[in-house]
Amino acid sequence: MFLFNGREAHSRSMIKAATWRALGSIDTFVLSWLFTGNPKAAGAIASTEVITKIALYYMHERAWSNIGWGLKQGEAVTVQTGDDTR
Repeated sequence: MFLFNGREAHSRSMIKAATWRALGSIDTFVLSWLFTGNPKAAGAIASTEVITKIALYYMHERAWSNIGWGLKQGEAVTVQTGDDTR
């Protein structure tokens, strides 16, 4: 499947997804608190969206790692399959 053969290790994509999601969740919490005025509701909103958005970001990142569009010539990277220790 194309999502699992990228230009970077799966572990790198997972760390990037988790750190991006942490930043996004803080943003969601703050905005939710501002809109609702209720920190408990803001926490519920922010914690609910964490899991789905990590998965969505990971899939998005892996898909884009297989697309050559927009890359400069000479930046192509050899893709190694089967071993995640790149």
